[in-house]
Amino acid sequence: MMADIPDKCIERLAPDPAVKVLKQAYLDAQVVGLASATDAEHIAVATVARADRIVSWNFKHIVHYEKIEGYLSVNRQLRYGEIGIYSPKQVVDYEN
Repeated sequence: MMADIPDKCIERLAPDPAVKVLKQAYLDAQVVGLASATDAEHIAVATVARADRIVSWNFKHIVHYEKIEGYLSVNRQLRYGEIGIYSPKQVVDYEN
């Protein structure tokens, strides 16, 4: 799928130490467990980069109402802005 996305639409991010700190905050708050640390890192990368939203098919550890509230709660505590977390079905306009 990535091959179909034009390069001008892809933003590559430099490593940021804040991502590690935020990921650990999600784990410490038990938003997800250690086995899902990669999912926590994905949310942290998007949050630190100030993305508007995350779109994911991962309904167990990302697009899940309890997990979303957990991520947003940690983000608020650490003074990060809110980030929208959605499924692809929520953001695709099938009429157009």
